[in-house]
Amino acid sequence: MTATATAFTEAYVDADGFHIRYVDGGPRTGRPLVWLHSAGGLRLSRGHELLAEHYRLIALEVPGFGDTGANERSQSYAELGATLARALGELGLEVFNLWGTSFGSVIAVWLAIGAPERIAALVLESPAAILPEGGIRPPSSPEDMRRRLYAHPERMPIVPPPDPAILAQRQALLARLPHPSRAETEAGLAGLDVPTLVVCGTQDGLIPAEIGRIYREKMPNCNYVLVYDAGHDIAAERPAAFASLVGDFLERHEAFIVNAKSSLLNP
Repeated sequence: MTATATAFTEAYVDADGFHIRYVDGGPRTGRPLVWLHSAGGLRLSRGHELLAEHYRLIALEVPGFGDTGANERSQSYAELGATLARALGELGLEVFNLWGTSFGSVIAVWLAIGAPERIAALVLESPAAILPEGGIRPPSSPEDMRRRLYAHPERMPIVPPPDPAILAQRQALLARLPHPSRAETEAGLAGLDVPTLVVCGTQDGLIPAEIGRIYREKMPNCNYVLVYDAGHDIAAERPAAFASLVGDFLERHEAFIVNAKSSLLNP
């Protein structure tokens, strides 16, 4: 977990036989914001810190991603979403805002499909629920991955790799979980009538930003926003722009600054 100025505490919650790590920060008033991390694991950025100035932010670590052991039981993204929903229930969170990043957005989508009554608003950052034709090309090197994650990798701190054993169990989980088909995902999205914000970076090197339009077309209540000069990890690379967009959306929903029928290049 990357240190930030906002005080975050680390704790654990048990659900479905998993001992799940989470970090918790921000004020205890208002509706909380739950974050589900990318395939890079639970790592907080400046974007999290800015949002935690106004929201209680709870970041859950997906079972199998940390040092609490391998996850050899979860059979689908929907099952993972249900497990995390139960974990949030154990924490006393019945209704919450939900934010998923990349891999975490897939879990967030299926958590929301399974329990829409618990989602006040849904934020999908660089979502991976719908993949480009042919899937995502594997990176050729760590440097190649950085170039695809960030529009300006030279400006971003280099994060040390995780422990090899943890990385191996993480990769085993990702390889084992079947990615839901596009048809299955689109059918689920079509019935998911919760206020949704899809945020994509114009320089995303992993998932083309234009795929974000599909969510707007398929979902009943979806805003689609492009953040200029940002790669895949928007909250880290353009934290102020990202936090401003997300904060406004969580406050206003249908009165959000971006009309549901248009998109915005956020300078």
